[in-house]
Amino acid sequence: MNLRGIVAVSGRPGLFKLVGQNKSGYVLESLDEQKLKIVANIANTKLASLEDITVYGEDEELKLIDVLANIDAKKTTAPDAKADGTTLKNFFLEVAPGHDQEKVYTSDMKKILTWYHIIKDMPLFKEAAPGTEVEGAKVDDKTDLK
Repeated sequence: MNLRGIVAVSGRPGLFKLVGQNKSGYVLESLDEQKLKIVANIANTKLASLEDITVYGEDEELKLIDVLANIDAKKTTAPDAKADGTTLKNFFLEVAPGHDQEKVYTSDMKKILTWYHIIKDMPLFKEAAPGTEVEGAKVDDKTDLK
């Protein structure tokens, strides 16, 4: 899953693609149908790359990429982000086992599911992240000819 360049902006709903940077801020394009382009001021806007976001875990933090992959691998459809809290909590027990149930709020679950529904049909969701491609196993065909 290639989430490089996909960011969440504090105070704004949805996800954005980082298009570039100029002297006043970051140039972002929304991933929804409107394709709205905005310039986020460097001084007062917080950007969080989806690659770097983690979910609180009981033992160790869970990467958002792994949680999204588990949601995608699930055979049943993911619930809507507007589902009730018990539905979301039960779903997250399946797709993010080991998440800290006291620190991960239903609002966090709703946000993750909203992000999933935004990016699930995008081509970048199915492609491998740069630098993580699995190389084919190299077999040494050396034979000892003694």
